[in-house]
Amino acid sequence: MNWQNSMQNLEGWEAIAVSGVVVLGAIVVGMVLYAILFHYLHRWAEKAQPGVRGILIRRCSAPVRILLPLLLINLTAPLQSFPPSAQLVLTQLFNLLLILGLAWLAIRGIQSFSDIVLLHYDISAADNLKARAIYTQVDVLVKISFVVVAIVAVAAMLMTFDAMRQLGVSLLASAGIVGIIAGFAAQRSLGTLFAGIQIAITQPIRLDDVVIVEGEWGRIEEITLTYVVVRIWDLRRLVLPITWFIENPFQNWTRTSAEILGTVFIYTDYNVPVEAIRQELHRLLQQAPQWDGKVWGVQMTNATERTVEIRALMSAADSGKAWDLRCFIRERLIDFIRREYPQSLPRFRGEMAMEEKSNAAKPVSRDDATTRRETEG
Repeated sequence: MNWQNSMQNLEGWEAIAVSGVVVLGAIVVGMVLYAILFHYLHRWAEKAQPGVRGILIRRCSAPVRILLPLLLINLTAPLQSFPPSAQLVLTQLFNLLLILGLAWLAIRGIQSFSDIVLLHYDISAADNLKARAIYTQVDVLVKISFVVVAIVAVAAMLMTFDAMRQLGVSLLASAGIVGIIAGFAAQRSLGTLFAGIQIAITQPIRLDDVVIVEGEWGRIEEITLTYVVVRIWDLRRLVLPITWFIENPFQNWTRTSAEILGTVFIYTDYNVPVEAIRQELHRLLQQAPQWDGKVWGVQMTNATERTVEIRALMSAADSGKAWDLRCFIRERLIDFIRREYPQSLPRFRGEMAMEEKSNAAKPVSRDDATTRRETEG
């Protein structure tokens, strides 16, 4: 009380100087408290579960460094004696900074929760189905939480102004009408938002899923509240609205498992020895590291008037290995047929045989015979 009376008795530059010292003192004390607090927090984190506690300390360190001095400045506001206009501006500024700091801390807390959850899942593992599901859910929910925090922070900052507070009260009184109008105006945007939430819950796609969309093969690289990025096999990016995956059919090769069957089609002559190709395929698969050893087979699946179609079937752990395995088997089987059974390569001999027979049956005139002898001579 005596200190407040003394501050009120000060005038002019003396009051401003003392108030400045109070603000600077609050900042220094806040930084000292921050250093002491996080010194003990680091020691606490080293004792057990350094990963989890280290994430919390690392994420929350920066916003706490700002928040502690701001809190002390607001607590020492009664001890400050700036001119009324300057005091009003400074108070408003510190309140806005405090709200921003709290929003920053909330965002860092959400990021810490995300990191702690994902710490137990390795999306780079070979069998990463569960990890991809968790990553997708956490990613979408974190983005939704960021939007909510941003909206609350902006609303709180606006409510610190008297004019905006009156506007908020007026809008609240007519919330029903405004809600109906906003619902019609933002129908498509809300539909997109709910589609993102539906994707996170039902998970028709997950991060790193192998999909075929718009005739393109690729992997799900990013899922946001409004769009999905698919990384095409040639490193292009296909960007689709998230509602597309709700409204259109698409292929998901890793929906329940990354395992996949690969096929290779070869077209040969009718005299091809299928059993020899079957044995060669088995031998090649045993040498290929991409084959998972589960499924293989050779079948003659079609026959036309010129060739027969032979399908080689094989399994792999994921689509990438299946692609490499199919290319390897296709090259080696064609080389095997060309080297061991060249007569089994596709032939077009029907028309040639008929043409030769037609020429042989045609009578040779005297002039043609004379011309042929002159030519041969």
